[in-house]
Amino acid sequence: MARKKKELPLIENVEIVDVAAEGKAIAKVNDMVVFIPYVVPGDVVDLQLTRKKNNYAEGKPVRFISYSPNRTEAFCEHFGICGGCKWQILPYAEQLKYKQKQVMDNLVRIGKVDLPDIQPILGSEKTQFYRNKLEYTFSNKKWLTLEQIQSGVSFDSMNMNAVGFHIPGMFDKVLDINKCWLQDDISNRIRNFVRQYCYDKDYTFFDLRNRGGLMRNMIVRTSTTGELMLIAVFYDDEKEQREDLLAAIADEFPQITSLLYIINQKANDTITDQEVLVWKGNDFIYEEMEGLKFKIGPKSFYQTNSEQAYNLYKIARDFAGLTGNEHVYDLYTGTGTIANFVAGKAKKVIGIEYVEDAILDARVNSQINGIGNTLFFAGDMKDILTQDFINEHGRPDVIITDPPRAGMHDDVIKTILFAEPDRIVYVSCNPATQARDLSLLDEKYKVEKVQPVDMFPHTHHVENVVLLVKK
Repeated sequence: MARKKKELPLIENVEIVDVAAEGKAIAKVNDMVVFIPYVVPGDVVDLQLTRKKNNYAEGKPVRFISYSPNRTEAFCEHFGICGGCKWQILPYAEQLKYKQKQVMDNLVRIGKVDLPDIQPILGSEKTQFYRNKLEYTFSNKKWLTLEQIQSGVSFDSMNMNAVGFHIPGMFDKVLDINKCWLQDDISNRIRNFVRQYCYDKDYTFFDLRNRGGLMRNMIVRTSTTGELMLIAVFYDDEKEQREDLLAAIADEFPQITSLLYIINQKANDTITDQEVLVWKGNDFIYEEMEGLKFKIGPKSFYQTNSEQAYNLYKIARDFAGLTGNEHVYDLYTGTGTIANFVAGKAKKVIGIEYVEDAILDARVNSQINGIGNTLFFAGDMKDILTQDFINEHGRPDVIITDPPRAGMHDDVIKTILFAEPDRIVYVSCNPATQARDLSLLDEKYKVEKVQPVDMFPHTHHVENVVLLVKK
């Protein structure tokens, strides 16, 4: 007989006191910290505990007693369900304040290194429609809202196909999105057109559990140059249906400059190992920054907030203190965006990246812009950055590093300490792992400048740029 699950208590009249990680907020109940989503500091709520551990708990608000003066109305109809933009009920100035605090807390608590005054966070000029890339999922298992469940409509008569975003924690459930405020509205118009076309033609949507269905994913990429890429991802290889849909999209949206498709029949949604086929136009779009053009393919990484990426890279270049005589090593160079961006102010720039396809893109981006002082290498950082490599290409005066959220591997940090550049510019999308790495670099380097940058309004994510100089 299954053990009966213990019912957790309802706690009344609880004030929200702070913001926590992952977009949640904090309340304190009898010295126990409780993490709660979709509330802001100053709210007073009745709180239903959903999970309880020895030293913390999780809960959800079931009734608002009073609202915080530091609260604003959510602008998105899908707020609280889709799981994105959790901070849109917090005024943007307050979001920036808490992101600044997040950076400071992580550097102090985890890094435990001497710090200069942290510069005020640089906010994003755009707080809506700021992304240049969104990926939508097709599913035959629509997530039903409370209103839909209570409507009295029979589930058997309800269309359970959806195009949108995965519900957090529900790998096979997708929320049908009507309007998303993250990307230019052309993205909404394309998604809604494709969904209606598929409804009208009775196309099948992907069944994640049973592995079947025609429509799987759709990726929309926009650029500041006005170009537009659409990648339709199919599961079933149904040529006639596929071609009819692609032709309809091309007719309805002539502004699409790159219409591509993929047939992906493997277990996961990633497309890095998939063949991309061109239906119409080019197999790339261009992004532009300070007169430089960057070729963006369907698999290319590019910062998803284009305008703010420009500000981020200007800060990194400024921190590097380039005079035109420096050897710069750009670690985790990706498609070489930072490497090519700083090349005009350096003697030589060497970009290193694990993904070989990205390095090919980086070389193309140098060629497009007539940049002749860059070299790019694909492989493991610790294997490439050896004494022989440094002897051949020159000791780096400056290292710029922009690792993934997990931060830098210990071996990479050892390699940097071995290379002994005069300055290190560390660009991070995760101040917690950045702080950990700074504590390891503290052996030879001190932190001289810290500049947080907000790339993702209405989320808890924050970028941070740190300048380290050799002691």
